[in-house]
Amino acid sequence: MTTQNLIIYTDGASRNNPGEAGAGVFIMQDDEPVARIARYLGTATNNVAEYTAAIIGLEHAVKLEVSRVKLFADSELLVKQLNGQYRVKNEGLKPLYNRAKELIAKIGSVEVQYIPRAQNREADALANKAIDEKVK
Repeated sequence: MTTQNLIIYTDGASRNNPGEAGAGVFIMQDDEPVARIARYLGTATNNVAEYTAAIIGLEHAVKLEVSRVKLFADSELLVKQLNGQYRVKNEGLKPLYNRAKELIAKIGSVEVQYIPRAQNREADALANKAIDEKVK
């Protein structure tokens, strides 16, 4: 297992909420971009898209076998739920929350932080690109 820090920026987008949705993930390691992922999700809510983006990023971290991750997202709900400040009440989000927690446990040290949308432009652009281009 490598100990380099992996920095993951995630964003989910949903047009009309629920509507056409996309997940965007921008990953950096040692100040270098290592992955840009845009995935079309079909019809989903914004919160499902946000969780899906975080899961895609965490799955990538598990594949890279890193032991420390900083995950940044502009979804206050996602960040506060993953940090234990909010309970997950929505039944549709519970399996996504559980999957995210499972991945976090595999990695070891994961810091989940809220950032304003203005600081999450790359992931936001990828999420919207996924919808625009319907990238699977």
